Amino acid sequence: MTTSPERPVDPLDSLVLHATDNGVSWITLNRPEAMNAVTWDQRERVISLLADASSDPGVRAVVITATGKGFCAGADLRGAPATAERVPGDVARTIKLGAQRLIAAVLDCEKPVIAAVNGTAAGIGAHLAFACDLVVAAEQAKFIEVFVRRGLVPDGGGAYLLPRLVGPQRAKELMFFGDSVPAADAERLGLVNRVVPADELEKTARAWAERLATGPTRAIALTKQLVNASLESDRATAFAAEAAAQEINMTTADANEGVTSFMERRSPSYEGR
Repeated sequence: MTTSPERPVDPLDSLVLHATDNGVSWITLNRPEAMNAVTWDQRERVISLLADASSDPGVRAVVITATGKGFCAGADLRGAPATAERVPGDVARTIKLGAQRLIAAVLDCEKPVIAAVNGTAAGIGAHLAFACDLVVAAEQAKFIEVFVRRGLVPDGGGAYLLPRLVGPQRAKELMFFGDSVPAADAERLGLVNRVVPADELEKTARAWAERLATGPTRAIALTKQLVNASLESDRATAFAAEAAAQEINMTTADANEGVTSFMERRSPSYEGR
């Protein structure tokens, strides 16, 4: 695994580890002593790395994971830029420019994103995982809609993401009570794709990511866009988007390779273009 050479050494690099290996961008939150509660600087770094993954043809899949016992225990606002006395609109602006941007960066990333959840995912940490395209969780992982415990409204797109994953009534149950949901229950509810022993988490995430990285990257990106938009679209809009995606995808080298390899009765060799 090789670290990115283009950036000068920065202290933040130790708090958000990054490496690219076999076409996979690995983004690792690294504040285990704080259960990886994400700071303002870390959030901006993750957003930047996801944008880089979208634009870099050498990156064809992304894994978001963490060190220690926590995946992400929520937001740690210490270290945020100092502000003057709060005025009406400040809270909404903070959410829009902060937690919502982080979740949008995952949803809008043009490469498939896997969450490898090693431990507790609470608040925005849970939403960070739920925004990913695929979620692999260690057996000891748990997910907590912690906001109600603090008298808060969920942020980071929780009320958008959860109903689409588990339906409105289950989403309300999770958000109204704020109970801890073990990984096995999260899998049963549809919040998690796969639960594995802790010592198999990285191996499983790597296998999935490297499999995605050998796939038709643009076709996967267009498929991601179609699926993400489908729950907000009527049939006519969804069908029009599908037709447009097909038109775009048929201009790619990978689509041509897929058809050619089928005709030649061989396995395709996709280049992500």
